[in-house]
Amino acid sequence: MNTKKLAAERAVEAIEDGMTVGLGTGSTAYYAIEKLGERVKEGLNIRAVATSKRSEEQARGLGISIVPFAEVGQIDITIDGADEVDRSLQLIKGGGGALLREKIVAARSDKMFVIVGEDKLVDTLGAFPLPVEIIPFAHEWTLDALKALQLNPELRMENGELYITDNGNYIADCRSISIPDPASLHAQLNAIPGVVENGLFVDMAHTVIVGREDGSIDTIIRSSLADSE
Repeated sequence: MNTKKLAAERAVEAIEDGMTVGLGTGSTAYYAIEKLGERVKEGLNIRAVATSKRSEEQARGLGISIVPFAEVGQIDITIDGADEVDRSLQLIKGGGGALLREKIVAARSDKMFVIVGEDKLVDTLGAFPLPVEIIPFAHEWTLDALKALQLNPELRMENGELYITDNGNYIADCRSISIPDPASLHAQLNAIPGVVENGLFVDMAHTVIVGREDGSIDTIIRSSLADSE
């Protein structure tokens, strides 16, 4: 059972004619874009913005209309994946390297739909390495600041070379940490000169759609969490 594909296809059911849609990045978002392409071929009329070059290329190839950011007011729904989701619907994202663009697009969206397999649900964030996007200039000093927070940063590599984001930056993956208070760590990270953005998405997910191995789908909405507290 492909739980990512299952959740992605359910999320795409929420897209309606005339919407402006944010397209995420990564293996899960890939399935959502594929399904959106099918619906566009069937007559769905939408326009979209993408969070990475590869998502934009995929969408264009499927006939999805990609529009310039300058022409977009508010995004109706952004569909994206996540590397971890905790019980409060806080997220770690950035395994695919597009965390900055993903966060910019999510912040402009009325709703962020997050699609995951059940293996991404955790009690406490941090088992998945937390990506922090940093500028190349004096990056050694930025790494020192991350080390001072006991975050065990390691520069991301790809094919034996430093990984470079679409924005021309590096990513420091912070490993073997526990994040009981994502909001506090988010603020600490973004206060470090040299940090562009981090992979903690705090209070941004409106709906999390979970695909399970038995073929069932759970839908968790932030408002329902608030009602239960």
